[in-house]
Amino acid sequence: MQPALNFPPELLLAAQGVRVAFFDVDGVLTDGGVFMSDAGETLKRFHILDGLGLKLLQKAGIVPAVITGRDSAPLRERLRALGIVHAHYGTEDKRPAAEATLSALGLQWREAAAMGDDWPDLPVLTRSAFAVAPPNAHVEVRAVAHHVTQAAGGNGAAREFCDLLLVASGRYAGLLEGYE
Repeated sequence: MQPALNFPPELLLAAQGVRVAFFDVDGVLTDGGVFMSDAGETLKRFHILDGLGLKLLQKAGIVPAVITGRDSAPLRERLRALGIVHAHYGTEDKRPAAEATLSALGLQWREAAAMGDDWPDLPVLTRSAFAVAPPNAHVEVRAVAHHVTQAAGGNGAAREFCDLLLVASGRYAGLLEGYE
């Protein structure tokens, strides 16, 4: 099967060499909405396409890491189910969390990519070698991004980011063959 997906060569070149991908949650892995029950319980909606994208990154040897300003049981359960090992919850200052992950993995910023949607994500986005934003991101975030996805946050944007990294790494076609 010949892959139907393609990205501009300059985008793929910019994304080469990525070994860790940082993801925000609200507005990236979700649509940014927060549902609150009468009991004060937080509910979140995740997109299945994004989940498989995160799993495919792991298969390709690219570590997905999550850094989020919020914390909830549904989020922890979703990340556990996806096998995400590197996750920082309730983190207002995201740069130190990213640096701790880089240090734990023995990596540098030049090997990092990041996807975020609002100002708290800027310190990670601007230091990473490759930065991505969903179209629903704040204008300042879109301005620093190397790529703005077509899909909105919580609706396949993270999968688009994952697919781009997989194509840039040369692993996309081989992974796709496993599903033929």
